Amino acid sequence: MVLLASTTYPLFRCLNSWLSPGGSTGSLSILIYHRVLPKPDPLFPDEVDAQRFDAQLNLLKNVFHILPLPEAVERLKNHVLPPRAACLTFDDGYADNASIALPLLKKHGVCATFFVASGYLNGGCMFNDRAIELVRQHPAESIDLRFLELGSLPLTTLAERKSALAILLQRLKYEAPEVRCDHLHHLETQLGVTPPSHLMMNDAQVVSLHQAGMSIGGHTVNHPILTSLPPAIARREIEQNHACLTRLLGSPPVLFAYPNGKFGQDYRQEHADMVREMGYSAALSTEPGIARGESDLFHLPRFTPWDRSLLRFSLRLSQNLWTHS
Repeated sequence: MVLLASTTYPLFRCLNSWLSPGGSTGSLSILIYHRVLPKPDPLFPDEVDAQRFDAQLNLLKNVFHILPLPEAVERLKNHVLPPRAACLTFDDGYADNASIALPLLKKHGVCATFFVASGYLNGGCMFNDRAIELVRQHPAESIDLRFLELGSLPLTTLAERKSALAILLQRLKYEAPEVRCDHLHHLETQLGVTPPSHLMMNDAQVVSLHQAGMSIGGHTVNHPILTSLPPAIARREIEQNHACLTRLLGSPPVLFAYPNGKFGQDYRQEHADMVREMGYSAALSTEPGIARGESDLFHLPRFTPWDRSLLRFSLRLSQNLWTHS
């Protein structure tokens, strides 16, 4: 790791300065994380763990000019981004953001923005994590999902469990939140699995991030796919989340991230308009790409750092700049 750093950081700084020179032709790379695990999870090998995140932060601070996202948005509007500008963001509000990510961010002197789905604070559990624990804890060699028209899926090997989980998540993702909850409750009761109550932050942890100089953004109450909701319910999700975070932090959040985040599929222009009307200054999608001065501030793209190899991570960051230049 040290050899990689000493030989490649200057090269990547030079390359990315050419791809992202700053000023009127500057661009902004926004990275999206969710969890930072204490150790790798076999069911989700691409999810970042503490050791990998530490290494990524060391690379990022040596290669990029990392900015707080609120500052970066203002610089983007005014065409005064520095060369190699980048920001870090976290979605959903996981407890390990406070317990694991925050100490590492402070160690490296890096700021990040945390988008919090407020309905899961203080002991809640998101639908995807409930599904993960169902598949992880189920002792049998198959899981009966016929009531979801998915048949009986094998669970004999790790690969089969990963496949079953992907199928279950895709089936539930675009259901209304209450329907997802009903389906998962049915499975949890049938299999005797209790959803975890420790995965998401509590109020005090959100406040601790804010007090440490991190920014907190809106992410709806229940993390629904906004296109699956009637407009009035979608607006309520955005408004109540904004009100909750304002009460918690003493000031309104200024940045928002759309749940799931694919334009047209997960949110539409009407939802971007709702976010704007709430007083947010910018909103982030999960569409790949980089932001430029002419970018719509309510459809800012992000980069997902899946790579387990630090070299591949570096190359893909540069490729993202090259592809979208």
